[in-house]
Amino acid sequence: MTDHVDRVLAQWAEQRPDLDVSPMAVIGRLKRLSLLMEPVMKRTFAAHGLDAASFDVLATLRRNGPSRHLTPAELMRSAMVTSGAVTQRLDRLQERGLVTRTPSPTDGRVVQVALTDAGLALIDQALPDHLATEQGLLACLSPDERDRLAETLRALLEGLGDSTG
Repeated sequence: MTDHVDRVLAQWAEQRPDLDVSPMAVIGRLKRLSLLMEPVMKRTFAAHGLDAASFDVLATLRRNGPSRHLTPAELMRSAMVTSGAVTQRLDRLQERGLVTRTPSPTDGRVVQVALTDAGLALIDQALPDHLATEQGLLACLSPDERDRLAETLRALLEGLGDSTG
C-alpha cells in the first residue's frame, strides 16, 4: 500500500536520485498527520466553546493537582509559548470566568492563575470528549503499535532537546 508521501518520495527519487530523501518519509507524514488531526480535534474543542490554546491552559491547571494554580511563567513553560501568548489566553479565559489571577501570598510581584469552579467543570466535561477524539484518531493502530510509535516519537523529541531532564 502506498500513500501520498510514498508518491512524493518516488518523484524525488526519479528527479534527484543523487539525494537521500528518506527524512521526508518521516517529516512529511508527521506534517500530514497534523493536517488531518487538527480539524478533528478543533471540532471537539469547539463543541465545548474552546480552542486548542484554551484547552491547553485549562488542562495544564487541572492536571497540576488539588491546588490547580500556577504562575504565568509556569504555564508558559508547560505550553511552550511566549509570555504574550499566555497573557492573551489568560485574558480570554478570565473574561469568561474560567480562571482567576491573584497576587501570590508570598511575593506580590508574582501572579497565580487558578481554575474557577466553572473552569474546573468545563475541563472535566471536555477532557473525556478530547480523549475519545484522540482514541478515534488512533483506532487504526494496535496497542502495541501505539506504544512503539509513542516511544519512537519520544526518542525523536529527546534527540531534538525536548526533555524535562
